[in-house]
Amino acid sequence: MAIISEITLSMINGRFDSEYYQPKYLESAKKLSNFETKKLVSIANVNGGKRLPLGHSLTIDGIPYVRVVDINNGFIHRNQIAYIDETTWRYIKSYDIREDDVLVTIVGNTVGLTGILKENLGTANFTENCARIRNCKLGANYVLAYLLSKYGQNQVEREKVGTAQPKLSLDRLRRFVIPIFESKELGKINFYISSSSICHNDSNRLYEEAQQLLESELSLDKLSFQKPVGYTAKFSELELSRRLDAQHYQAQFTKLLNHLAKFPSRKVREIRTCNRRGIQPIYVSDGAYDVINSQYLGSKHINYDGLQKTSPQAFAASPVAHIRQNDLLIYTAGAYIGRTNVYLSDAPAFASNHVNILRITPDIDAAYMATVFQSVVGQFQTQKHSRGSAQAELYPNDIDKFVVPILSVKQQRIIGDLVRESLVKQRESESLLEQAKARVEQLIEEAVQS
Repeated sequence: MAIISEITLSMINGRFDSEYYQPKYLESAKKLSNFETKKLVSIANVNGGKRLPLGHSLTIDGIPYVRVVDINNGFIHRNQIAYIDETTWRYIKSYDIREDDVLVTIVGNTVGLTGILKENLGTANFTENCARIRNCKLGANYVLAYLLSKYGQNQVEREKVGTAQPKLSLDRLRRFVIPIFESKELGKINFYISSSSICHNDSNRLYEEAQQLLESELSLDKLSFQKPVGYTAKFSELELSRRLDAQHYQAQFTKLLNHLAKFPSRKVREIRTCNRRGIQPIYVSDGAYDVINSQYLGSKHINYDGLQKTSPQAFAASPVAHIRQNDLLIYTAGAYIGRTNVYLSDAPAFASNHVNILRITPDIDAAYMATVFQSVVGQFQTQKHSRGSAQAELYPNDIDKFVVPILSVKQQRIIGDLVRESLVKQRESESLLEQAKARVEQLIEEAVQS
């Protein structure tokens, strides 16, 4: 059935495409008209970033540089970002980012993702694919909550242009309409965001403690890996691995495995009861079962909010893709290959075809083992055993070859508990962020009803 919107000539805003005047956008604009509003440019500084100079690339240390992938509708954290060298920094140094700056992605399929920096990074910069909102008179926390609300996101969807490469221009972002609430309500929203930020930082701190404890117990923090000019491999190694590529035999991999030999260790195939990939799911918008695909595997934890769904029939038809509590879920193809999260929910779920389900024996703490996979132990062995050039892939039979350290039950439990506590804090942070967004939406809806 066709959907028709009627508009007056005065409502035309430089756009003549019918998409711009969808009923949901017109309804949002009408609801906002119940408030005193300001254009974003009148209450904050809105500027773009600058493209890195040709030939300059990211580094593993140096000056912090925030990219699009570091912004995930919430808080920007130091451990998620990349770096640039001083030469590159001199070229873009005026495009800096400071504490309480809000970044909005403006190019690509992730247009509208919004994050706030809640820590002092010192000298730091940001990508040209983001816009920076600074010195907002209503407070950075409120801007974050509003832009993440459905009213902020409706403006993003309405104002962006393009399909193959969507883009939100700085000029359009600057003209976003922002409702002005009473100071009391702004204070409540600010409290939710500030509390969410504290929980977010606590979550990161606990996870980092788990990583540091693992590194300390295995003396990984004392290892140094320097690439030699060349290295050799025995013919017997080639026969066993059936690999002829030099990548597989790097000296740093050998050094790590020799180091792990000093500790009680096992191969994954000796400690697992299930090791297989999921299957391509049939997505159903109102389905009963969660689907976890690779986009929901995070740098620390699974993103349990907003998971896509599948039907009971599709779920029952594919038991090989069923996920259980304490399963390790491994990203097996693409940019974040080897990324591993432990599934800590007790709700049955379904794994997509690019997610590997690794179920280990109950005598080993699954959260501890996820930390092992996320450490240099897992990272190096992912590099060693992955296959392919255009797109690297990690297969179940290669995961079986991973050598993993088995610390004492007590040590495993301490590390695993830190990971579990980190997730609790992450969920608290997400809940408080949702409350801030919900309060913005509630205030707008209440004004319409009154």
